[in-house]
Amino acid sequence: MAFKKWTRSTDQLRPEAKYNSRLAAKFINCMMWNGKKTVAQEIFYDAMDMISKKVTDRPPIEVFEVAVDNVKPHIQIRSKRVGGSNYQVPMPVNSKRSTSLAIRWILESARGKSGKPMYHRLATELIDAYNKQGGAITTRENVHRMADANKAFAHFAW
Repeated sequence: MAFKKWTRSTDQLRPEAKYNSRLAAKFINCMMWNGKKTVAQEIFYDAMDMISKKVTDRPPIEVFEVAVDNVKPHIQIRSKRVGGSNYQVPMPVNSKRSTSLAIRWILESARGKSGKPMYHRLATELIDAYNKQGGAITTRENVHRMADANKAFAHFAW
């Protein structure tokens, strides 16, 4: 019998308390630094409050989920060595990885801005991603553009 490494997937993750969303719980865990979950929750909930004030026609958790869905990549670039050369090979992305990449890109884009508190930067980035603009969407489009440019090497996919 093979040994299986234990990991906790998003399916096994408990939903967070306020919005009862597993995606929000995953986002909070990814945002957390140095084990300070209450700080991450406070930032997330303040950002949701700010979104509810700015986007009044939809609930903030729906804006959050649509924003993450808008940032999810459909294809990624993997480096593959063939005959002494490295090729950038476009490959489809599975759903768990695309969600992780979307969360990572949203957080990187929000952390990359400066001058305002994190909850404000996060709310702005989520609203931008909801409207299909902003830094995380730019990252996704760059990945898709690279994959499109390297379609000639798609036959190297494993």
